Amino acid sequence: MVATAPGRASRKSATPAPRRKAAPDSDGTVTVGRSKAGTFFANLAGIVFFVIMIFPVYWVINTAFKPGPEVLQFTPSFIPEHPTLDNFVSAFKAPLFKEDLLNGLIVTVLAVIGALVVGFMAALAIARFQFYGRKAIILVVLAVQLVPFLALLIPLFLMLQKANLTNSLIGVSITYLVLILPYTVWTLRGFIAAIPRELDEAALIDGCSRFQTFWRIILPLTGPGLVATSVYGFIQAWNEFIIINTLNSPQKQNLMAWLLQNQTNRGTAWGPLMAGAIITSIPVVIFFLMIQRNIAAGLTAGAVKG
Repeated sequence: MVATAPGRASRKSATPAPRRKAAPDSDGTVTVGRSKAGTFFANLAGIVFFVIMIFPVYWVINTAFKPGPEVLQFTPSFIPEHPTLDNFVSAFKAPLFKEDLLNGLIVTVLAVIGALVVGFMAALAIARFQFYGRKAIILVVLAVQLVPFLALLIPLFLMLQKANLTNSLIGVSITYLVLILPYTVWTLRGFIAAIPRELDEAALIDGCSRFQTFWRIILPLTGPGLVATSVYGFIQAWNEFIIINTLNSPQKQNLMAWLLQNQTNRGTAWGPLMAGAIITSIPVVIFFLMIQRNIAAGLTAGAVKG
């Protein structure tokens, strides 16, 4: 009988068992870390979540193409039995539709451009320069986003009234600029901080001035961040309803406030309302399609440093 050394026995028992390789599926893919049942239920949960999220959009489109009696029938139909475009025609011919469409575009464009210019300058100062109270300003910018803007609606109305800016597109544009400015500053600060300072120093050594360094180095590299930030600002300003409905008359409102005309004392015109909702979403979709190539780069460019 041969005695085994204790050290050798312990080393042998401590040797891990070889891992079993996952067998490939019928299509050649290998699933690691999850069983087929777990994968099935995960995919099922994803499909159910997708259906829940997409169903309201489908129902809006479905209702927009239904005539009035079919919309109000007791038994709902998931496919229009008599599809029609009358709801869209009535929406285009409704009073103040074209005026409110133009008002919404003017207010949104002015607010987004103003927020990008002011927010970019503020973010550049916070990210590139050291000054007293810099950290406090960052915390204030972050804390302002936690305050419900509706809580400031009455003081805002009184301030605009003293400045004779109520019932005007300029007053609403300034309000929207203030609304989206904190997010713009906070986001652009991360994009600018991700740009290495060595690029600034190299440009200054090569003879560039501060403005040339900003124009030729910082601004082009922050382009994707400006695009991603403008998407949020555009959606925020375009979809706003309460502020412009409170400050302005129906002649100087946007399409979101215009949709309220479909609710009368006799009831709600669901067909034209859903058609109007589709029409109001078209500018956002067009704007998104125009800049979709830069959105992915913009969402990840400022995620490394900041």
